[in-house]
Amino acid sequence: MSVSLEYYKIFYYVARYKSITAAAKALFLSQPTVSHYIRGLEEALGFALFVRNKNGVLLTPEAELLFPHAKRACEEIRTAEKLLENTKSMTAGTLRIGASEMTLHNFLLPYLEQFKNRYPALKLKISSSTTPGILAALKEGAVDFAIVISPLNDTEGLSVTPLSAFQDIVIAGSRFRKLQGLSLNLEELTAYPLICLSQGTATRAFLEQQFLAEGIPLAPDVEPATTDLVTPLASHNLGLGFVPENFAADAIKGGSVFRVRLQKELPPRHICVVSDSSHPVSLAGRQFMSLLPSCSD
Repeated sequence: MSVSLEYYKIFYYVARYKSITAAAKALFLSQPTVSHYIRGLEEALGFALFVRNKNGVLLTPEAELLFPHAKRACEEIRTAEKLLENTKSMTAGTLRIGASEMTLHNFLLPYLEQFKNRYPALKLKISSSTTPGILAALKEGAVDFAIVISPLNDTEGLSVTPLSAFQDIVIAGSRFRKLQGLSLNLEELTAYPLICLSQGTATRAFLEQQFLAEGIPLAPDVEPATTDLVTPLASHNLGLGFVPENFAADAIKGGSVFRVRLQKELPPRHICVVSDSSHPVSLAGRQFMSLLPSCSD
């Protein structure tokens, strides 16, 4: 047996008000229309649902059984409609962003502040992990979109938009001051202890690719878990560190580290926004992405 939900909705209102007239008024329908729906539902179910009296209608025992279920269904639909209204007006909901540690500290925070000021009622859920971990979460639908660093692997089915370019550099502390003013190639760098992120990160994969292109294996002496540790480690003379230029800008200006020049600079990389076509971006996500440089065009 298949009966349109509209029949149960009208039944619910008649049972709630115990009056066809009152139900018709609440539903903005005519009394004959309401009566027509009730008769149709009774015929489909095979039970009488109401008995008329001078004050309106009384529920039959069968209607008493049906009423709590119809009530629950109608209330659930009303709740869902309210949630959608709030989502449309950006007064409720959660924006789920996946971000690598580097993009969170180096790019995302001003846009998060701008978005939160514009939509204070929305909640933010920010998942931070390695780039491969964030892309896996995106494909699983655990985040609305990702802000990560190129180069990216396994992007089939994903939409990738570059947002901002940055340059990786090599820095060193006072122990290696003799290198200041020189210009080294990657093979010459391997004569010194090196600092770079651990395996499993996009940065490590990028650097390994650059070294292997020169026929040189990359074997760092120090492998911090996060980019923001590279500059302090280099400033304490634990090795030559690979780091995005702006991560080391203050330390270079302050003199605790200096930039080691390369004969051939590393290729620039990009901060990218990535979405998955199999998991459509929410309205909140689209509004946030409109704030980003390349997404606002």
